[in-house]
Amino acid sequence: MKIGVIGASGYAGGELLRILAGHPNFQTEVITAHSNAGELITSVHPSLTSYSGKKFSAFNASDFGDAELIFLALPHGESASVISKLPSGVKIVDLGADFRLKNSASWEKYYGGNHAGTWIYGLPEIANSKEKIKSANNVANPGCYATAISLAISPASKFIEMSDVVVVAASGTTGAGRSAKINLLASEIMGSLTSYKFGGVHQHTPEIEEATGAKISFTPILAPMPRGILATVTAKLSTEIDVEVARNVYEKYFDSSPFVHLLPVGHMPKTSSVLGTNNAHMQIAIDSHTERLVISIAIDNLGKGAAGQAVQNANLMCGLTEVAGLVSDGVGA
Repeated sequence: MKIGVIGASGYAGGELLRILAGHPNFQTEVITAHSNAGELITSVHPSLTSYSGKKFSAFNASDFGDAELIFLALPHGESASVISKLPSGVKIVDLGADFRLKNSASWEKYYGGNHAGTWIYGLPEIANSKEKIKSANNVANPGCYATAISLAISPASKFIEMSDVVVVAASGTTGAGRSAKINLLASEIMGSLTSYKFGGVHQHTPEIEEATGAKISFTPILAPMPRGILATVTAKLSTEIDVEVARNVYEKYFDSSPFVHLLPVGHMPKTSSVLGTNNAHMQIAIDSHTERLVISIAIDNLGKGAAGQAVQNANLMCGLTEVAGLVSDGVGA
């Protein structure tokens, strides 16, 4: 199946190319990168030796005439103008935020500019999503934080107060993109943690609320590591429940998911355990002192939080097995 990737020079684009190199059904024919057009792919992504000798091309819509599937990995706000030039009927997975939100006022508040529209939301594990993705031509890939937090919240909707969910989540620096910024220099990051987009202003907030129906207070943290997300989610219990019953609810909810794993009691999620995978590792507990559910979840922000999930969605859209090209264990420590 012939595919194209538009905007492959960033971190998510590089991870997407890495996964696609080993995919049994997808043949990557066109790889574009606006600012890096003409450069060797390995000059930007040295680890991708399977692309040795190949160069990024400039975007030209005519190059995608034979493509059956296209991935977009562009900065937020740039997808809509590109999509209008692509062949009609081609399947598209957009890793950007342009088509995730239903509410145009939320887009204007958190991103600014005009809202491009709404596509099928590509988080297969939440209720009723997988069948919609299978029948979709256009899918909006979720954000990295939104993926982790929505997976943590969704199974508990029947026994927590969905109107007051508190989230603290740490992400590696690749979540901030590839552009040079002083606050992302190694000298600034190493040996230090800091909150950012403090006070409920992170752009994934409305996305999580639309996906789950919850109202959240979300504080993101920048962690001194390249990739990975570890989120802690807490919510007041709405009904009395013990942890064994809660675990059964979570296990049943994710029973058909090959990627979401509720860990054995006593085992805690670690970002290193999911590095390079499309997996999510989760643990839950009941804080009896405050009568709150506590969920810990780890994902790779470039894997399940971006490129891995994009391939998972594409597999579903194309009638392939969900795990095609994605079966792997984490790198570990």
